[in-house]
Amino acid sequence: MTEFVTVLGAGLAGSEAAWQLAEAGVLVRLFEMRPLKSTSAHQTGNMAELVCSNSLKSESENSAPWQLKRELRQLNSLLLHAAAETRVPAGHALTVDREVFSKLVSEKIAGHPRIKLVREEVTEIPQEGVVIVATGPLTSDALARDIARATGAGRLYFYDAISPIVEADSINYDIAFRASRYRKSIDGGDDYINCPMNAEEYNRFIDALLEARSYDPHIPEDNTPYFESCLPIEEIVRRGRDTLRFGPMKPVGLTDPRTGRWPYAAVQLRQENLRADSYNLVGFQNSLKFGEQARVLRLIPGLENAVFVRYGQIHRNTYINAPSCLTPTLQLRNDPRIFFAGQISGVEGYVESIATGLMAGLHAAAYIQNKTPREFPRESALGSLCYYITGADPANYQPANITFDLLPHLDDATRAKLKRDKKARHAEVCRRAGASMEAWLAG
Repeated sequence: MTEFVTVLGAGLAGSEAAWQLAEAGVLVRLFEMRPLKSTSAHQTGNMAELVCSNSLKSESENSAPWQLKRELRQLNSLLLHAAAETRVPAGHALTVDREVFSKLVSEKIAGHPRIKLVREEVTEIPQEGVVIVATGPLTSDALARDIARATGAGRLYFYDAISPIVEADSINYDIAFRASRYRKSIDGGDDYINCPMNAEEYNRFIDALLEARSYDPHIPEDNTPYFESCLPIEEIVRRGRDTLRFGPMKPVGLTDPRTGRWPYAAVQLRQENLRADSYNLVGFQNSLKFGEQARVLRLIPGLENAVFVRYGQIHRNTYINAPSCLTPTLQLRNDPRIFFAGQISGVEGYVESIATGLMAGLHAAAYIQNKTPREFPRESALGSLCYYITGADPANYQPANITFDLLPHLDDATRAKLKRDKKARHAEVCRRAGASMEAWLAG
């Protein structure tokens, strides 16, 4: 067996996997094709570049994303440390300056003595040695074909969309106001900029959105779906005129200081970087033509003169049918020297990608050191994530975020006792998950 592990892809999962391997004393060759060959969504050659959003989800205690991050911190996740150092205000969410975040991760990886970064495209899985495939949802066509060969399951696709970003100075603060829903922020502050709409303004916006022209995504496959948790706004509104008002434009908990009331609908903008010079439109991913985006989005009160740093975009995501080919330790069943991590394994979300990268790194370190990789406990968020992606129905496999639905149910007696207290049930699930991780770490 070779003395190093090859990691393909220096995104969130690959960077975390490489770091965990190196910290375990293993030599790593980390391959990244950017910037020599870019993708349809990336803008830099930095490692761990965040593409769709800059949010790593909720930090609210006893939520499922909070529990997953708590376990990652227990295991000294590099990327969670980097997120803490590059955090920007965003209510109860862990949100980062994406540029500073990726630069910091790049510096850490490049400076580790046991990690050798190789900037070149890999077109097939190496035939020898331990390999972690963490090439993400934008895997190059040549490598994707070889992954299909290795997994024997073919490729699966869904389509994803990116939210637009506007310059902070172009927002009209005579209309827009600062607030977090019910003042839900870490320090009780008002971290979001809110653009309120009355019923007339909302309906005018919906009419324009329904009439706007979209880009043709040039989808070669029939019936290729969007990821349900990241639908373009034009897809959401086709399901009903009020779907946006009860989704990303929900006004609940946002009091407009001009009226003293909640607006009919509201668009929230979240700080994009530490300089606070740009904001992204939360939940406003779309695939409209750029000129149409400018026209339609400037109908939003407060964004009449918006200057766009980035328009929304659509891109293809690739993932394998993990239940048909992976073990609970993220190894290929027919070739256990090969591990998969990140969105290509069928998880959805930044923190979930980091989590599978961390687990694949620890498992690969054990494997190359002639130890048996240890599954994470089923009660933990990490273990539940692996349980889903390797144990779901392969005939209906869809990417998954971490939710309480993935974790085991409480026993009947506990559920009955806490039947009317959802917060207490969630707290008990997190307590149980924490206890299982403590036992795993001690064992």
